[in-house]
Amino acid sequence: MPFSIVLNPQTRMVPLMAGCALLLAACGSGGEVADSAPPAAKRPEPTQEQKLALLAALPAPYNSGDLENGRRVFARCRSCHTITEGGPNMTGPNLYGLFGSTVGTHEKYRYSNALKDADFVWDAEKLDEWLLRPRDFLPGNKMSFVGIASEQDRKDVIAFLKVETGYAPDMENP
Repeated sequence: MPFSIVLNPQTRMVPLMAGCALLLAACGSGGEVADSAPPAAKRPEPTQEQKLALLAALPAPYNSGDLENGRRVFARCRSCHTITEGGPNMTGPNLYGLFGSTVGTHEKYRYSNALKDADFVWDAEKLDEWLLRPRDFLPGNKMSFVGIASEQDRKDVIAFLKVETGYAPDMENP
């Protein structure tokens, strides 16, 4: 005998809404692990003038990058990555604070063994190599993105990321 549940019209949507809520909660987790700690205080959004000043302070060739083109190129990455301070991990990790960080160490993200076992610090040159062909740069990583063929687009997106992700130029170690 088939099993059936009979609901009155007012309660018919409750199981559907509960199921949708569970699905939405599961979709947002990507590589993230739940954390009950309160979010850290965020810095105010820099003005356009501050962004341009930071761009000018970057080492060459990034100091002449086109931030608007970098923003457009990064649109390809937004389905997997966020770049805001304290932003969530998605399919890929949040990229805020990327430059100067050790590969495979972003909190609350589950990296592939290839990235966990790699031993370098993210800088513009490493990111440029990665963005050209992620699969060739570090075989065994789980990033499915094919890469950015245009050298100018890579330079622009790196400049954009440096400006948008909390990078502070260090003249001794650009």
